[in-house]
Amino acid sequence: MDDGTPSTAAKLADNSGVSRVMVGKYERGEAVPSIDAAKKIADALEVSLDNLVGEGLHYGFDKKTLKRFLELEHLEEDKKKTLYDLIDTYIRDAKGRKTYAA
Repeated sequence: MDDGTPSTAAKLADNSGVSRVMVGKYERGEAVPSIDAAKKIADALEVSLDNLVGEGLHYGFDKKTLKRFLELEHLEEDKKKTLYDLIDTYIRDAKGRKTYAA
């Protein structure tokens, strides 16, 4: 039953500028998107292309997170070291909690 609410595919098509028909074909595996279409879809989902296809160096990072990490490279070395030390501390602590919770 159609309640008038756009489907996720319809929203993706509207947000990406890729036709609803083509988005449906991509979802069903009936077609493979061009690089241009894949880029539009990735932009609409706010992910990188490698994230969209599940591969690559930056797989798993949304665009906002990736941008923040790339901006770290422009900081002074002492500030970068401080931030990386802080990140490492949080990661170590999280791993420790996970280990002891098991």
